[in-house]
Amino acid sequence: MAKLLSYEEKGTWIHRLSGITKLIFFLIWCALSALTYDTRILLVMIMISLIAFACSRTKWKQVGSVFRVIMVFMVLNLAAIFIMSPEQGCVIYGTRKVLFYIAGHYYMTREQLFYMFNVMIKYFTVIPAVFIFLVTTNPSELAASMNRVGVPYTISYALSIALRYIPDVQGDFHRIRNAQEARGIEMSAKARLGERIRRTASIIFPLLFSSMERIEVVSNAMELRSFGKNKKRTWYAMKPLGRNDRLVLIGTVLFFIAGIVITYADGSRFWAYWL
Repeated sequence: MAKLLSYEEKGTWIHRLSGITKLIFFLIWCALSALTYDTRILLVMIMISLIAFACSRTKWKQVGSVFRVIMVFMVLNLAAIFIMSPEQGCVIYGTRKVLFYIAGHYYMTREQLFYMFNVMIKYFTVIPAVFIFLVTTNPSELAASMNRVGVPYTISYALSIALRYIPDVQGDFHRIRNAQEARGIEMSAKARLGERIRRTASIIFPLLFSSMERIEVVSNAMELRSFGKNKKRTWYAMKPLGRNDRLVLIGTVLFFIAGIVITYADGSRFWAYWL
């Protein structure tokens, strides 16, 4: 059974980095991706993300299903952008070159196509970083890292527990699905798509009930131990910053500064090859 987006120790240099390093890198990486529309910078970020993804030795079965869902969302988002603002690219870049006519008042322009291309590659700059952050960071160390940068430890611990129970929820889902198939209810690829969706949706309620039961057990255990009584707490999973951590942090900050300088060099964060 594949474990989606769950932590797995593999001993790579990315796994050995401190959680605070990976958290800061992730936040800075997302900030730069959100700020810039310079295609050159975004393509470099994609290349770095893919190299880091390969170095983390993350298996496709850990992220494949989630990646496909994100791709569907991306396509729907791009379609909505074009339907609602077919001339947004022309407004941004200040030019208009029609490539072909579609229907009604919809024309595909060079500017709109280039703008939507930039929106698309923004997804690919962040998605590998998200996967790397989730599958290479111990949930307990993640909680310690978030608390270290100022997030209240109650919130940090709640996120840590949520990530820690992802494999358990997946296990419950597969057990319920196997029980349904044992009763003769086909839920594999042999069934039609509509039937698979309807039958899979029927698993949600048993899954919710089992999850709520688990939440009650955990919350009672935490309450019995007076969790949240003190303003601060110590963490056994916190890692000190090492040489690689410092190198990654310095490199990330320098890359962010360079990206911002290049992005706003001409006074606009929107770069186009024809301007």
